[in-house]
Amino acid sequence: MRLRVEFTTEPFDLDEAPPHAVVARDVIQKAELDAVDVGPFGNTAEGEAAAVLGAVDALLRQALEAGATRVSLQVNVMGEGDK
Repeated sequence: MRLRVEFTTEPFDLDEAPPHAVVARDVIQKAELDAVDVGPFGNTAEGEAAAVLGAVDALLRQALEAGATRVSLQVNVMGEGDK
């Protein structure tokens, strides 16, 4: 099964990425995921279920430890034709 995760961390800072956002970005970029896209207002990544779920676990733990007060995420099961 393939999954797609979309997430944001808060609080926002438009001038400089806060530590929790940097940590979340690093976790996702270092995970064995496909099609990683990070941006200032949202991030997406996709991959095999085990890799996505492991990355989400690490992302939540590390972003909260780094000062995130809210992490919003959505996980979708990808169908065969999804891109």
